[in-house]
Amino acid sequence: MGNTVTCCVSPGASPKLSRARTGGGGDGGNAGAAGSERGHVYQAGPAETESGDSDPGGGPHLQHISDREFPDDLASESNTSDHPRASTIFLSKSQTDVREKRKSNHINHVSPGQLTKKYSSCSTIFIDDSTVSQPNLRSTIKCVTLAIYYHIKNRDSDRSLDIFDEKSHPLTREEVPDYYHKHDPDHKHIYRFVRTLFSAAQLTAECAIVTLVYLERLLTYAEIDICPSNWKRIVLGAILLSSKVWDDQAVWNVDYCQILKDITVEDMNEMERHFLELLQFNINVPASVYAKYYFDLRSLADDNNLSFLLEPLSKERAQKLEAISRLCEDKYKDLSKASMRRSFSADNLVGIRRSNAILS
Repeated sequence: MGNTVTCCVSPGASPKLSRARTGGGGDGGNAGAAGSERGHVYQAGPAETESGDSDPGGGPHLQHISDREFPDDLASESNTSDHPRASTIFLSKSQTDVREKRKSNHINHVSPGQLTKKYSSCSTIFIDDSTVSQPNLRSTIKCVTLAIYYHIKNRDSDRSLDIFDEKSHPLTREEVPDYYHKHDPDHKHIYRFVRTLFSAAQLTAECAIVTLVYLERLLTYAEIDICPSNWKRIVLGAILLSSKVWDDQAVWNVDYCQILKDITVEDMNEMERHFLELLQFNINVPASVYAKYYFDLRSLADDNNLSFLLEPLSKERAQKLEAISRLCEDKYKDLSKASMRRSFSADNLVGIRRSNAILS
């Protein structure tokens, strides 16, 4: 995942969606695959090379992301999508509603809902299948769309750009109503929109987390707000870019045109170019930032009683976990011995005591 350079410009549809359906058309204006620190390099498409710098050989001159110097204002901890210790924006925006819910539950003597959760005991251990390296797809999409919901609901203002305005660039042929910018979408509406894209494009849960990183990075860099008039196009642009950065077989722009039947490739290409320019081509997502967003999404789920699916630990699953534990223990046994302090007077008498876990 994320170790090879993905597609750039090709007359055919992407190899990823061809597995699920046939008839992928060309994507002549596709802006190409994006890159991250996991080994990708962003490939400039034809539309980008027209205005980009070129070397004497005629090719575009693209500086590697590790060689870029960030301005002081982008390197500060206030940029949550760049710094691992900065608090995520969505979690802070959700706290107002969380406090109000807790206050209302306390006044009305309503159970907070967490008492209905399943907890492990001496006889039964409950685990979920979502980890930072392999998140659960459905639960992650629910959490990400809930974060987008709080971004829209608790926004500071309605700052936007024309490229993301749904009235100027509609996603469907249906006429956009005049009141489209006045009503905030609910969580279910946002979830259905994102789930449809992820299901049709066969995207992974990791893409959903990276999508949220890019979304908050866009709001910070461009100094705009996500609101009812632009949320669909901003989310679509973030999904488009994250799928190219993260997946080995990225979904091309023309494939999204097959999912959203009425949008054109030219519109997708233009939106992708603007998105990248507003991000200042900073598409790098460090592992520490990714992990921070994952665990903050878990916290958001707990605050909103959006629990992950728990299942009792079976004997087969326990044996697999035990085998993985033994493998890791054998792998790092030598490192553990090398790092052991040897400042005691009797090394053979003092050591690290370990107790074996008993699985029945």
